[in-house]
Amino acid sequence: MRRVLFALVVLASLTAATAQGERVQRGNLIVSLDGGFAPQKLPRDRPAPVSVQLEAGLQTTDGTTLPRVTRVELGIPGRGLITTRGLPTCTARRLRNTTSAGALEACRPALIGTGRMSAEVKVPNQPAFVVQARLLAFNGRVRGRRAVLVHGISAQPPTTVVLPFLIRYRPGRFGTALVADLPPTLGPWPHFAHFEIDLFRRYGYRGHRLSYASASCPVPKRIALGVFSFAKATFTLADGRRISKGIARSCYAR
Repeated sequence: MRRVLFALVVLASLTAATAQGERVQRGNLIVSLDGGFAPQKLPRDRPAPVSVQLEAGLQTTDGTTLPRVTRVELGIPGRGLITTRGLPTCTARRLRNTTSAGALEACRPALIGTGRMSAEVKVPNQPAFVVQARLLAFNGRVRGRRAVLVHGISAQPPTTVVLPFLIRYRPGRFGTALVADLPPTLGPWPHFAHFEIDLFRRYGYRGHRLSYASASCPVPKRIALGVFSFAKATFTLADGRRISKGIARSCYAR
């Protein structure tokens, strides 16, 4: 079974501020990160299917144009599992220059999530404006490595982008990372302002029901609530700056 450790156990803060996302500021730039998973009530000793939601955004305090982002890293610790055994894969080539309907026609068996994204576009001698895009996420491979292929399309202006998030491993609390490099050829998207994505997929393979994302709540029997690191988003900017934000979430053992 091919699996990638994924941090899916978590949600600790029940305040309104957390519900709206947690923020960090560096100079005039603010990064926000939010997310969660469902259900929160999970077995102590075995993984169970879950859906995962992640939401991140950039904004400036003074209204200036957003800086260009050259890399996005979503770090995740190892308190859950992503399973791709028997799950069909898609390639970026099959998704390029397609509508959402075309992307689904080409790769629906590999679909693992949906979402939305907005980006800020700066045109010389004109005020910046925001474009909106619908996202589809597919299980894929890039140069032999497992990846999440994100297909985005906007109506105005008509733009399609395919962004691969490669799965990488590294030491530290967030040992697994989804990493996407954003070249200038992506057009307006490197100036993105906000994205959100929901990952969930149940599928059958050789008589078994499997889940793309699974998690447990491994707390002692005398404890019902567990608190864990959930995710960390790191943005690398064109000027070399890096800005990160991590969040924690909680689970309830059953």
